[in-house]
Amino acid sequence: MRPALAVGLVFSGCCSNVVFLELLVREFPGCGNIVTFAQFLFIAVEGFIFEAKFGRKQPAIPLRYYLIMVAMFFTVSIVNNYALNLNIAMPLHMIFRSGSLIASMVLGIIILKKRYSISKYTSIALVSVGIFICTFMSAKQVASKSSSSKEDGVHVFIWWLLGIVALTFALLMSARMGIFQETIYKQFGKHSKEALFYNHAMPLPGFLLLGPDIYTHAVLFSQSEPFQVPLIGLTLPVMWFYLIMNVVTQYVCIRGVFTLTTECTSLTVTLVVTLRKFVSLIFSILYFRNPFTAWHWLGTLFVFVGTLMYTEVWHSLRPRPAPRSKEAKEE
Repeated sequence: MRPALAVGLVFSGCCSNVVFLELLVREFPGCGNIVTFAQFLFIAVEGFIFEAKFGRKQPAIPLRYYLIMVAMFFTVSIVNNYALNLNIAMPLHMIFRSGSLIASMVLGIIILKKRYSISKYTSIALVSVGIFICTFMSAKQVASKSSSSKEDGVHVFIWWLLGIVALTFALLMSARMGIFQETIYKQFGKHSKEALFYNHAMPLPGFLLLGPDIYTHAVLFSQSEPFQVPLIGLTLPVMWFYLIMNVVTQYVCIRGVFTLTTECTSLTVTLVVTLRKFVSLIFSILYFRNPFTAWHWLGTLFVFVGTLMYTEVWHSLRPRPAPRSKEAKEE
């Protein structure tokens, strides 16, 4: 039952997390820092209690390695947040982040000197084409929306272009962090829960640099319309409710993925996470009525087919031939 429960947690937690994030971002596009801070704080406190045992448990991986990992993780999180404030729509944000395979392959070739099969290169080409189509069509939408004023249009397009640059940088940094984690885990073994705690606890002082922005959005959240929480009857500002639900669902999502990695193969994990992204994307488009053309759908199809090709899902789903009996072999 644990794998089935993990899959349920991934789909329910991760998909609903995207919904609450979009509800937050639609009202306040620049609220990414307070959202990230709340997520980091919650996971850090939970990890301090249950993983670090209130500081009594020594880490299996030296802290100097976590410092490097945390610097990368914190940078990726902040840059991804700012991209949402640069005219990047949520569906494009989700599709672009699915290009992590491209970044991982490129850096794997450059840093680790890896070589891949033709099918891997083909799958990455599909993902690249899909992201290019979605990005190009989104650029046309940005240009058409701002065509009323040439000066304003140029301004909007420049900010959108900066958002694409930010997403690209975050992709490459995330891939570099993955390679660094891979080398560290080979040396010290996998300690996923420990890494989860330190990756969220150690960056907390860095949020002091973002204190004014976090405080500003906390005030704005407090001024939002009141909302009565179902079942509990508690009334609080609706934006705080969205934030709390985002933090809780983010934790459910992370725990689901963690359980999945311990119970299933990496292939199954990749398949489930990919399908979850697809479901989140479809829901975001339909529920929030985000602009999505036939070209966007084609690009999305390329991205997900390429991702599934890369993980060789097709081969694993083929029924394996039944083993021949001993008598048949002797014949």
